[in-house]
Amino acid sequence: MNTGAGTEDLLRELAPQVLGVVIRRFGDFASAEDAVQEALLAAARHWPAEGVPDNPRGWLIQAAVRRMTDQLRSEQARRRREDAAAMAEPPAADVSDRDDTLILLFMCCHPALTPASAIALTLRAAGGLTTAEIANAFLVPEATMAQRISRAKQRIKTSGAAFGMPTGSEWAQRLRSVMHVLYLIFNEGYASSVGADLHRTELSGEAIRLASILHAALPDDGEVTGLLALMLLTDARWPARTGGRGELIPLAQQDRTRWDRALIAEGVTLITGALARGVVGEYQVQALIAAIHDDAADVGDTDWPQILALYGLLERMTGNPMVALNRAVATAMVHGPDAGLKLLQPLDGPLAGHYRLDAVRAHLFEMAGDVPTAIAHYRAAAARTTSIPEQQYLTIQAARLRAGAAS
Repeated sequence: MNTGAGTEDLLRELAPQVLGVVIRRFGDFASAEDAVQEALLAAARHWPAEGVPDNPRGWLIQAAVRRMTDQLRSEQARRRREDAAAMAEPPAADVSDRDDTLILLFMCCHPALTPASAIALTLRAAGGLTTAEIANAFLVPEATMAQRISRAKQRIKTSGAAFGMPTGSEWAQRLRSVMHVLYLIFNEGYASSVGADLHRTELSGEAIRLASILHAALPDDGEVTGLLALMLLTDARWPARTGGRGELIPLAQQDRTRWDRALIAEGVTLITGALARGVVGEYQVQALIAAIHDDAADVGDTDWPQILALYGLLERMTGNPMVALNRAVATAMVHGPDAGLKLLQPLDGPLAGHYRLDAVRAHLFEMAGDVPTAIAHYRAAAARTTSIPEQQYLTIQAARLRAGAAS
């Protein structure tokens, strides 16, 4: 949008609230989302010149509802739908202060959707990003992303999901889906898996914003609190993750004076409060690991035995092979590289072809003094990653070892 930063931020904040109102009234996710996008575009055209209206939310709701009404009429909907649409049109003033953002977030993360579809729909509907912005973040054509979002909306419509918060036995599953999608969005923003950029702050920032909304609505849920804490404690390090040319700087080599201490303090407060409730989940454990890293003045001060114990707990909770990979690294830091390498052997199946398995092997073989094998694994990892900064870093590590062996 060609608007000032203030107007653009306001539109992004209001978009999910307006969409929730329109979906609630018309019951059609896809058409409502299109109508809201048109209303946002109209606001982006008019507000910079004419000024933001006294009731911007009501302005957007009215504009979106009018477009829904026009759409229904233009499609020659049956008379009862035309009458219902006409009766639904609100006055200029906002009808209700109700914020449906949380309901919208749960709908976007419906279990009927794949994680990729849920991410795209969440960023579009709840996050307010345009289709072009989302496509750019994931390096796919805009038309491809538009189709993905369209299919996601159609799948929700086909599922017959009502616009409302899940209840009963469905609640826990849906909440877990929401947290998982926000976690995936954050990770893609913090360490982009594709392309030339290591960070995509529009994604990590949006994940933190939505996690904050979720936490505000569910302040006593320890896992929601743990998720937000994990994001803050991790995001605090990003200013030190790249050098002057955008090159990747690993955790052990980062200038920790560049870490955001305010974010770290906020994250520590959140995770401390969550752990005091007594019920510990996987996001809380990950947040605690992040807090231990953030608390160390330098890599030598890191409490690796405690991190190793926590990764052992996390692996028992999740059975996730990526957690097992991280546990192998922690094991190497506590008990030596040979012990870590031994733990990597069972991961050849579940992580076959993943660049991180080769990257960890390269690091541990380098620790063990086996330079030729380390070089081979650094090269293999570089060939497999789709992140250009990761690829460059791994290639440089192989070249560094090769040059050292030749001298």
